[in-house]
Amino acid sequence: MHERPKKTSHLLGGFIGGLTSAVVLQPFDLLKTRLQQNKSSTLLTVVRSINSPAELWKGTVPSALRTSVGSALFLSTLNVVRTAIAERRTGGSRNSTKSSFLPQLSMYENLMSGAITRATVGFVTMPITVLKVRFESTMYHYKTLAEAAKHIYISEGLGGLFSGWNATILRDAPYAGLYVLFYEQSKLHLPQFLPSALLIRDDQGMYSSRTSTIVNSIAAFGSASLATTITSPFDTIKTRMQLNPKQYSSFLQTFSSILKSERPRNLFDGLSLRLARKAFSAGIAWGIYEELIKRFV
Repeated sequence: MHERPKKTSHLLGGFIGGLTSAVVLQPFDLLKTRLQQNKSSTLLTVVRSINSPAELWKGTVPSALRTSVGSALFLSTLNVVRTAIAERRTGGSRNSTKSSFLPQLSMYENLMSGAITRATVGFVTMPITVLKVRFESTMYHYKTLAEAAKHIYISEGLGGLFSGWNATILRDAPYAGLYVLFYEQSKLHLPQFLPSALLIRDDQGMYSSRTSTIVNSIAAFGSASLATTITSPFDTIKTRMQLNPKQYSSFLQTFSSILKSERPRNLFDGLSLRLARKAFSAGIAWGIYEELIKRFV
């Protein structure tokens, strides 16, 4: 049994990993939001509408704030939940994989712990999510977060800062649950498909930093891709509700409207961009997170 990383390391690791991925991958988020805001948009027309490379990073501040804080809260809370489950089952001991210090749970426990934790954190950070989406779109022209928050509160009330919360949770909870499930299973089985020359271990049987980073990053990338594809329709509905809450007032009404007045494939608008963003984000954020918590042992 390996020594447990300090609780603050999960908070810090999540924050740094989330912040890094948010800043680096912001262009994917911006293009996805603009593609989803208009049913007649195509990726080519959206790209052509960009006036300068700097515009691709519009909305970086709320995006980085949401992702860094959200990632820190999610990963630290998830660790507390998963550790409690693991210790209750094993009487205080924790098993970990050769590439990770995170506790091993059953598939059902991974699914439920990820989903419940993500739903809770997602609701808490909902106002930042709304600000992020509106900053990225071309429908609003806010200059500061304070201006945006004030306008939303005055014109839409407190509820405006929680627009699309149900669609967001219906997207994020299944996504996180599936992601944690796929991620933990991938870390167990992925080494079987890697060249033996890459599987370098230390004296305690743990993989080296380089090997662990490869295993964890590939597992994160693949798991995020699968979970993203499955939950993509919820993302489109969420974006519509947050950008135009007067037209799209509820989850079911938005879902029905897209099916009736558009094409079912519109539910998957921006999937390629979200796939790229989510997969690379998971690879970066979880790779950094896993390595940082090892260094804090």
